Amino acid sequence: MAVVEYHPTAYRTHTLGQIQESGAELLATEVKICGFMEAARGKGKICFMDIRDGTGRCQIFFKEGAVDEHTLAQAQNLSRESTVQVIGMVAEKRPPKVAEGEPTPPPTYEVVASALNVITEAMTPLPLGVTDTVSVGLDTRLDNRYMDLRRSHVSAMFTLRSRVLQYGREHLITEGFKEINSPKIIASASEGGTNLFPMMYFDTPAFLSQSPQLYKQLTILGGMERVFEIGPAFRAENHDTYRHLNEFISFDIEGAWMDDDDVMAVQERMINHIWQSVADNDQDQIDIINQYRISQDEQPITVDVPSIPFPRIEYCDAIKMIQDSGANISWGDDIESSHCDIIAAIHPGFHFLPRWPMAMKPFYIHHITGEDGATGEQLSRGFDLNYGRDEMTSGGQREHNVEVLEENLRNKGLDPADFSFYTDGFRYGAPPHAGWGLGVARLLMALTGARNVRETVLFPRDRQRVTP
Repeated sequence: MAVVEYHPTAYRTHTLGQIQESGAELLATEVKICGFMEAARGKGKICFMDIRDGTGRCQIFFKEGAVDEHTLAQAQNLSRESTVQVIGMVAEKRPPKVAEGEPTPPPTYEVVASALNVITEAMTPLPLGVTDTVSVGLDTRLDNRYMDLRRSHVSAMFTLRSRVLQYGREHLITEGFKEINSPKIIASASEGGTNLFPMMYFDTPAFLSQSPQLYKQLTILGGMERVFEIGPAFRAENHDTYRHLNEFISFDIEGAWMDDDDVMAVQERMINHIWQSVADNDQDQIDIINQYRISQDEQPITVDVPSIPFPRIEYCDAIKMIQDSGANISWGDDIESSHCDIIAAIHPGFHFLPRWPMAMKPFYIHHITGEDGATGEQLSRGFDLNYGRDEMTSGGQREHNVEVLEENLRNKGLDPADFSFYTDGFRYGAPPHAGWGLGVARLLMALTGARNVRETVLFPRDRQRVTP
């Protein structure tokens, strides 16, 4: 992971993280620091103030003589979460008392203040607590996300989200994928169906994009070979569950000269790299989340790097597994969450479900004639990735023959003429290609043990929520 270097700004010379990391070198150095005030202790001639910024925490020591009476009183009476700027000297904190025979902890550092500037004073009471461990309802948290983000375990969640995006992007680049950006305002459905948000684009009816699918493929037809995008998609679905949102961010890839097995391998290598990178670089963020989980009587999480290849349970085998358990399901039915629980009892981690019936997959999914299921019906080269009971990915090999594409559209009740912007690209030579989309929020749920997808999205959009 790249080394982060914070440069001085107009408001501060050092971050609080730098004070703790480089305190020995900064002893007796005057610094200017900023942060949110978490707590103030002391009366009379002294005050200890704890402040926090995005890099760490620091104790500020105010004492009579080093600051005037007004400043001392201001520090002692300041409301929590006010923002402050402090000037002072770095000093080593007095080490805590330890039991005989116990090791002395490493030194920590504080700032002995010479000046205090209260930048903004926080109103009271706060809409929700920041440093306490009292459980707060998710709706209250989301209504006040600007405050919720100040809580350390929430901040750790979104630090991890940033790292997951970083590590995923890094890995795809190492495999030769180039990052692209596709339009989010489109003229027709990406995947057919009605789950679209309509809009007016000046005088033209248009929609918000369900997926970058068709545009990814057009770049492959243009000879770019391997592309990926990390961007939003919009689904006008009436779901109201712990794992569905109407706007979400996903990793999407497309690769030429690849089939479904090839891109499943890309995905498992990418996920393996993400988990390994988090295990190597971000245990501090996992520890912060675990401190909170323990305070809520929840089990701590561990970053167990998944071994590859992931198990592959073909659709026909999955149906038989579910039937053998006594559940009511027939070939051609969707595999619901309750069915996924049966599979997850045997495969609790990441596992692929390939070779779905062609009738259940979008028009652009490839099939091989004669590759039939248990009932003799056509199988596709489409697949899902699940983590336990939850679907993470939809993907597959794409159809590259324009005549077959147009027939698939007609079979789905769609007019090929409405997709000419897409199908025309296949008339002039089209390589076999495959790809997938992987929801970032669900990936974070698997990594962090979050029980609701809204915990992993800064400002989620669902049926009830369009602000903040």
